Amino acid sequence: MDYSASNQSLWNPMTQLGILAAAILLANLLHRHVRLVRRAMIPVAVLAGFLLLLLKLLGLPLDVELLEMLVFHGIALGFIAMSLRVPPEREKGGGDLTGLRSGAVIVSTYLVQGVVGLLISLILSATVMPQLFHAAGMLLPMGYGQGPGQANNVGSTYEALGFAGGRSFGMSLAAAGYLVACVVGVVILNVLRRRGRLTDVAPASRGQLARDFFVGEENASVSASIDCLSLQLAKVLLTYLATFLVTWGLTSALAAAAPGVAKTVAPLLWGFNFIIGSALAIGLRTLFGRNRKGKEHGAYVQTNYLLNRVSGFFFDIMIVAGIASIEPEDIRGLWPAFALLAVAGGVVTWLHLRVVCKAVYRDYYYQGLISMFGMLTGTISSGVLLLREIDPELSTPAANNLITGSSFGIVLGAPILVLVSIAARSVTMCWITLGLIVVYLCLLLLVIFRLGKKGKKMR
Repeated sequence: MDYSASNQSLWNPMTQLGILAAAILLANLLHRHVRLVRRAMIPVAVLAGFLLLLLKLLGLPLDVELLEMLVFHGIALGFIAMSLRVPPEREKGGGDLTGLRSGAVIVSTYLVQGVVGLLISLILSATVMPQLFHAAGMLLPMGYGQGPGQANNVGSTYEALGFAGGRSFGMSLAAAGYLVACVVGVVILNVLRRRGRLTDVAPASRGQLARDFFVGEENASVSASIDCLSLQLAKVLLTYLATFLVTWGLTSALAAAAPGVAKTVAPLLWGFNFIIGSALAIGLRTLFGRNRKGKEHGAYVQTNYLLNRVSGFFFDIMIVAGIASIEPEDIRGLWPAFALLAVAGGVVTWLHLRVVCKAVYRDYYYQGLISMFGMLTGTISSGVLLLREIDPELSTPAANNLITGSSFGIVLGAPILVLVSIAARSVTMCWITLGLIVVYLCLLLLVIFRLGKKGKKMR
């Protein structure tokens, strides 16, 4: 084997990963030592992605195909690591409906973004922008609500269906969402603070789950023969192998039984394989952690702290690679639609959350509102960044709700993936999708507003 620099297949992945690492370290340095950058509250991974995007435009040789692979695998590996985490005892059988209602808040926001996005793309494609893909607006909830991974997957799917520049369009919306979360979010915080709406939160134990998510566990033991982190990574990778085999088996069986259906469904199964991976991880975590209660087996069970770090690593790589892989040339003729969707997405997300968060988070309204706005325009990290500005100790349940709500959101949001596929088929199906979204939105609003009242009567 040739180990020299002339062997591109050997050295190219390593050099590209080295460039990504250098960008992350530089972004972290800027974040720590440049006050303007720190006050802007832009996550380090997002800043690193924009730095690489700028350098790429200036001539830095980046392997876009490799970056897209990192985005695709990163979202699945990150969700698998999160799903392998063992729920704390206090989460089991608690009877508190806040987690379910938080999931409804999250998914209802996706739907509101989808309604506005579809209306904009349908109107533009029928009037001043006939070249615009009719379902382009569905990339708004993917980019804002679900982040760069979904924006990449759905954008790539739409690109294969005829939306030229669809992947870059989706990733650009995801990048715009980060800016809305970090820049607009900070402005909103300052306005609320000047109006006297924000008060200091007293420390309490209710935020312990959130601290468990972001800090370590005392019992994260290390085996004498193998590092605990190696075992967590092995479980994540084994689950991803099982995900590949299950997805391959499903698509092969579908192709044999119904070739016509397989052409439509198979790309969705592969594009959203992280859902299959999350389901398998939830099923396998019991098998992996069957000895969890025995302290002598501490190095062999799931360690939530390390799994949080593993998922954070994959998500950070996904974000950096996703933003860096944007091709501005691909959306050269789509800037009016992009700008309109980006602005409308931020406005409707804020207006919708102001209403639903008041119903769900009555005792900590602004903490719940700010954290959800940060997450539903950016990611969970931007939601927590904004929350820490008004709840430094994470004393309220707001941070918990981001986590538990996201878990319920995976289940409640599953129908959206079907709607994404339906909308892409034709303009007529796009209007039908719009109607279905409105119906589902009404059902979720019932969960948000009526379920809480019933819960109070039961107590």
